Amino acid sequence: MPQNLELKCRLSAREVPRALSIARRLGAREAGILTQVDTYYSVPSGRLKLRSINSRLFQLIHYHRSNTRSSRFSRYSIISISQPHDVKKVLHAIFGKPLTVRKRRRLFLYKNARIHFDTVNRLGSFIEFEVVANRGRKQAVAFMRMLRRVFQIKPQAIIGVSYRDLLQEG
Repeated sequence: MPQNLELKCRLSAREVPRALSIARRLGAREAGILTQVDTYYSVPSGRLKLRSINSRLFQLIHYHRSNTRSSRFSRYSIISISQPHDVKKVLHAIFGKPLTVRKRRRLFLYKNARIHFDTVNRLGSFIEFEVVANRGRKQAVAFMRMLRRVFQIKPQAIIGVSYRDLLQEG
């Protein structure tokens, strides 16, 4: 199962342009704007979501990650889906009513990291770092530490839960 190190932080509206500028100065490559709809299902182990990207690409994503207010490792599996409506019906029948998260994601790529600038319906603006641990956990931790420093991430801005959890909390 692939693994990455994640960190999610709340951004105020005035912090977004500054963070975008930092990403560009760092040399991160802008990889597009993604409209994502994540349909989360309550499962006995880990988290499960059906993701729609720009209403054209569909993925079933299962992952395990702790809820801690720091960077945290996540193990995940991603499966491409060609019949999303049928899969959604089956998942709804098995797991019951889902919770949907809608977001606009501006994606930047930098070395073995993805930098997401997310605007989430009903929640606001966030920056999320995902460092793929393909060079080992130690490298991922050091790289995340550098990103936190460069982007001047304040500890109080760090979010320890998923967007789904934030929406459920109200």
